[in-house]
Amino acid sequence: MSVMKRLSMIFKSKANKALDKMEDPRETLDYSYQRQLELLQKVRRGVADVATSRKRVELQINQIEQQATRLEDQGRKALSVGREDLAREALTRRSSLQTQIADLRVQHDNLQAEEEKLTTASQRLQAKVDSFRHKKETIKATYTAAEAQTRINEAFSGISEEMGDVGLAIQRAEDKTAQMQARAGAIDELLASGALDDFSGSRTDDIQAELDRMGGGRDVELELAKMKAELGQGSAPQSSIEQGQPQAQPQPQSQTQQLRQPGEPA
Repeated sequence: MSVMKRLSMIFKSKANKALDKMEDPRETLDYSYQRQLELLQKVRRGVADVATSRKRVELQINQIEQQATRLEDQGRKALSVGREDLAREALTRRSSLQTQIADLRVQHDNLQAEEEKLTTASQRLQAKVDSFRHKKETIKATYTAAEAQTRINEAFSGISEEMGDVGLAIQRAEDKTAQMQARAGAIDELLASGALDDFSGSRTDDIQAELDRMGGGRDVELELAKMKAELGQGSAPQSSIEQGQPQAQPQPQSQTQQLRQPGEPA
């Protein structure tokens, strides 16, 4: 196979595939139906033209028959007045007209037969066009339903072009979100381990955190001691309060001291 033949075959196959992809059966059916309507219209015009010609021949026959009748009357009158020569001339002309009438009748019969033939063809074509129209609408409705069902199934299965693009967009968004979450977690771990410096100053090391916690507990104890002193539940030396030392609890009295009356020697 030569190079040109191969190129021609490749081009034809590509063109056929592109045309097949672009072709819509509904549009093809509508176009075929339109062509049939045009053909039916031509047949009807042909029937009308033949009928017009037949009618014109009928008018010519009527006119010639009227002329022939007048010539016959003229021949009778001429013969009645003794003008045989005029009567012969009128009859001669009438005979010529009779020949024309015979020819026109033959033409009229042919036109009438052609008209009947075209009328029958027009009726058959009309029935065929009507049948094709009903079939066309049925096929179009079936194709539309099948196309819709195919698109729905493709959407559910995710293999359609539109849903495929949506799926890819969702997948990219999920991947990017997971990547950002992993990056944020890694940075937090690096900041906690001290591998990275926190320039915002919001984070402290473990020693400073422990010192802050202890200082906060001492402040609580001091505040509690002050509140007890104010309520009369006991007093503590100022130095102990300031140093955060817990106040010494009073020792409980013995049973003998509890029973001794006031004023009695201990």
